[in-house]
Amino acid sequence: MLWVKRTTFLEASCAYVLIVTAVYWVSEAIPLGAAALVPAFLYPLFGVLKSSEVASEYFKDTTLLLIGVICLAASIEKWNLHKRLALRMVMIAGAKPGMLVLGFMCCTAFLSMWLSNTSTTAMVMPIAEAVLQQLISTGAADTDEEAEAISEGDEEQGGLEDKEENLDKTQLELLFQKESGTKSDLITLTNLETAVSIPELPTSSRKQSSRYPTKRDHMICKCLSLSITYAATIGGLITITGTSTNLIFTEQFNIRYPEAQVINFGTWFIFSLPISLIMLFLTWVWLHCLFLGCNFRETCSLSKKRKTKREELSEKRIQEEYEKLGPISYPELVTGVFFVLMTLLWFTREPGFVPGWTSLFEKKGYRTDATISVLLGFLLFLIPSRKPCFSQAGDRDQGSSSEDEEDSDTLAPMITWKDFQKLMPWEIVILVGGGYALAAGCKVSGLSVWMGRQLEPMNSLPPWTITLLACLLVSAVTEFASNPATITVFLPILSTMSETLHINPLYTLIPATMCVSFGVMLPVGNPPNAIVFSYGHCQVSDMVKAGFGVNLIGVVVVMVAIMTWGVPLFQLSEFPAWAVIGNVTESL
Repeated sequence: MLWVKRTTFLEASCAYVLIVTAVYWVSEAIPLGAAALVPAFLYPLFGVLKSSEVASEYFKDTTLLLIGVICLAASIEKWNLHKRLALRMVMIAGAKPGMLVLGFMCCTAFLSMWLSNTSTTAMVMPIAEAVLQQLISTGAADTDEEAEAISEGDEEQGGLEDKEENLDKTQLELLFQKESGTKSDLITLTNLETAVSIPELPTSSRKQSSRYPTKRDHMICKCLSLSITYAATIGGLITITGTSTNLIFTEQFNIRYPEAQVINFGTWFIFSLPISLIMLFLTWVWLHCLFLGCNFRETCSLSKKRKTKREELSEKRIQEEYEKLGPISYPELVTGVFFVLMTLLWFTREPGFVPGWTSLFEKKGYRTDATISVLLGFLLFLIPSRKPCFSQAGDRDQGSSSEDEEDSDTLAPMITWKDFQKLMPWEIVILVGGGYALAAGCKVSGLSVWMGRQLEPMNSLPPWTITLLACLLVSAVTEFASNPATITVFLPILSTMSETLHINPLYTLIPATMCVSFGVMLPVGNPPNAIVFSYGHCQVSDMVKAGFGVNLIGVVVVMVAIMTWGVPLFQLSEFPAWAVIGNVTESL
């Protein structure tokens, strides 16, 4: 009798902690990182877990993986490698509206595979804005009447420009804090705008008619702006480190099912790459039809004879921006080598179909993706940012400021701790740790088993229906709650449900993890949406209309993927032995 009461008390205590934390996360009454600390003091007080056991949940293998990736991202941003890649891809695509949008989407998705979605959007949007302004300015010069109208509008808003600029920055800062609570990416956005020398544009929706020479120009601005935030979301799905929700899923899955050994960088990439490519193409078609019409021949032709004066001037502007970067520098070359090396080592660690490089070591299971990430990240603090050359030893005497002296120092590393600290999302690290702590408490207290028993009536439904319902549910919730908080709450519930219904947990967890990133219908859905919205080209109605189509495309493509090539890749047709979890309360 005493054992039953103790078990019931532990389950109730754990449920209380879970509810309190979830309410804080969804309502955002306090910062997400602060809310993630609730289990750290309530679990020991209620006797669910020891304080030392809870503390160990807040720093896991994925934290080291994230640290190494952030080191590489800091080097990419510091030496403008991202800008060179983006401009080069856009130059290849050309200035035709359809091809321009597709080019920006491809380069944004590629960068988002390795950088955070927010950082990628903040890096690419200033470049896109410079191109859009070139289109607008050349279009305004086509007719004298439109040029006069624009100049009159500029004079009227001259006194309000500073006030509107401050308001936009404040709104962006508040929206951005939804996911990370830091201002690092906002600083990045400001710096990049300065680097590209973007002219100031008013963001008042009442004066939109004076900003765009024609309605078509406005549609192009909407299409290109929204395509960047959607491409950043789609690109983040491709790699485990592409977005925080993928990291949360990977770590929670490996902790809950340590014997699975099925989720690694290679298997995730093989599964998600086709999904992202299909989504990227369908999203481009959807946005093109919605904003530019269905005449793809006119907007996507690569023939030079079809190019207008405006398109030629836009290509010239992009070419000028690329030429400002000069020839590829030594730090860019080193960063590129590290980028390729990290990717290759991740792929070849345990590819599955052939023995990986870890088979060369006697002890198995000691080396993970985090080992590679931290090693290469550490080396970036050691390697000099200048090519060793004794003839340049006197260069450090040039320049009057201390900043110039630091830049000319041949021993200055590729990145400094300040560069790393500017990009490191510590709040996300604590948030992820809070999710691990909640999952550990649910397992030890037996709450996860109890929740699974309540879901037994769903046994009659086919597995694909359960997965579809889970995808629709998380994609709806994530429109109003942050992505990391949503996936952290739903993962333990879906895992327990899968075990109870004898469905391979990956059949529900992978689609739910991907669909939680589809919060793209509102400016507050995720920080990339907020960044794009702050530029003033789109209204909320535009984001809702376009985002609904993208959300629908994502859910359909993910469901098709998990039911086709996902089945042989993850062996989803059978209930695996590693998913059999005993009732841990029996040992209490």
